[in-house]
Amino acid sequence: MTRGDTDTRPSAARQRLLATAIKIFYAEGIHSVGVDRIIAEAKVTRATFYRHFPSKEDLILAYLREVRELERGGVDAAIAANPSSVDPLLAIADTIAQQIQSPGFRGCAFLNAAAEYPDADHPVRQEVIAHRQWFLDTLTMLMAQVHPETADPAARHFVMLRDGAMAAGCLFDPALVSDTFRRGIEGLLRINTEPTVKGPR
Repeated sequence: MTRGDTDTRPSAARQRLLATAIKIFYAEGIHSVGVDRIIAEAKVTRATFYRHFPSKEDLILAYLREVRELERGGVDAAIAANPSSVDPLLAIADTIAQQIQSPGFRGCAFLNAAAEYPDADHPVRQEVIAHRQWFLDTLTMLMAQVHPETADPAARHFVMLRDGAMAAGCLFDPALVSDTFRRGIEGLLRINTEPTVKGPR
């Protein structure tokens, strides 16, 4: 075995395990899927699994971090491609709407994980909170470019609209939910870009 084989094969096995976890955890839930199922579908040995992930919790955290990077990549791309103030927010909304209409959509991976791990001190819950804080901070920064005085509440409003759409998207018509979500974001941005009208003193 060459040095290159030693470096590459474990990485390929790890990616296979992660890809399997992403597919099954998202589709069926985290608690309902055991390590044996992951090992069987990833076609690796038990020793290989534990070499890369000492416990199921380590795999769960890796799964969430992989989803986190995918979501951050989409947001970063939307910001990079839309330098004006409002367009990045509309592009992020479009990305969310596309996700809702994608095949196999099962809601937000992070909200799903939070529902399975209610303990606020659990590492999985902490991973969820950290990602959501990043998303809120990013939206607040973008909203500050639109209307600094209302950036914080407007960003929180965006997150709530997104969470509602993610929940509704796997229960009702995804196209209708996506359209309603887009209209909500457009309305939110319209309200926060209109000049404030002061009443008589």
